[in-house]
Amino acid sequence: MKAVKKNTFWLRMVALVAIVFGLMTIKEGGLVLYGDQAAVKAAGDFMPFVLWFNFIAGFFYILAGIGLWLQRRWAVWLAIILAVGTAFVFAAFGLHIALGGAFAQRTVVAMSLRTVIWTVIALIARQQMRPGRMFGASS
Repeated sequence: MKAVKKNTFWLRMVALVAIVFGLMTIKEGGLVLYGDQAAVKAAGDFMPFVLWFNFIAGFFYILAGIGLWLQRRWAVWLAIILAVGTAFVFAAFGLHIALGGAFAQRTVVAMSLRTVIWTVIALIARQQMRPGRMFGASS
């Protein structure tokens, strides 16, 4: 019985992180995308493709969080896709920087954080929901 509680605990924790992270991402990205001049100025030299990816991904962060909370196997795959997608966008952003493109240092920090967070969420979700660990969860 303790394994079930532990399993539920870690899944619920990463689910909450995903949901809160998604809400924060949508709020901050929306402020820059939809005209709050102070937010646009604070964003500095942002890359539109990175900003749009993160904004749209915010909705999927929430969806993944809900799926993990409900212990749905598809949510593990969504977390993996988010981790890989974020890493690819980060790599493209790195190429932009390497080619001399303008950038804001906060984007480097934010993308590093996003990549680590989603990699950890995906790893925990995969480990906690692997076959034999789940009891009664459907996909």
